[in-house]
Amino acid sequence: EFRRVLFRSAMVKFLKTGRICLVTNGRMAGKKALIVKTFDDGTKTRPFPHALVAGVAKSPLKVTKAMGKKKVSKRSKCKAFVKYGNYSHMMPTRYLVPTDFDAKSLVTDAQMESIETKTEARKSIKAVLDEKFQNPPQDKGGKPLKDIAFLRKKLRF
Repeated sequence: EFRRVLFRSAMVKFLKTGRICLVTNGRMAGKKALIVKTFDDGTKTRPFPHALVAGVAKSPLKVTKAMGKKKVSKRSKCKAFVKYGNYSHMMPTRYLVPTDFDAKSLVTDAQMESIETKTEARKSIKAVLDEKFQNPPQDKGGKPLKDIAFLRKKLRF
């Protein structure tokens, strides 16, 4: 028991707000998510290390020049999800969202308490993600950032 406590406190906290991770368990297994808030010591309801994540349940589809405006708008929409996930069911990636994204404001704990507010939060996340996918933030060279591009693409495995 003492060793486990010592080990847990010595671990480097790499699961931080803004890190993109893969969900490896549950209905959203294999989906990419963004860590919104971390609970390293757990809470009363969830006495294990976990995080609040917001992710992409269905990524936008490929768009070609020949497609009409209606089809392009339909295919370029994504579907979002919000959930609490155990650290042991998350696989962190090397990607971090840029600081201007402000991941903490995406969803709050209060919004996760009822179904109505959770649905509202999911819709607001979808709007933010759609906007970021349409006009991705750019680096100093004018190229779109790889982090948002990674979140946009469907995971191939």
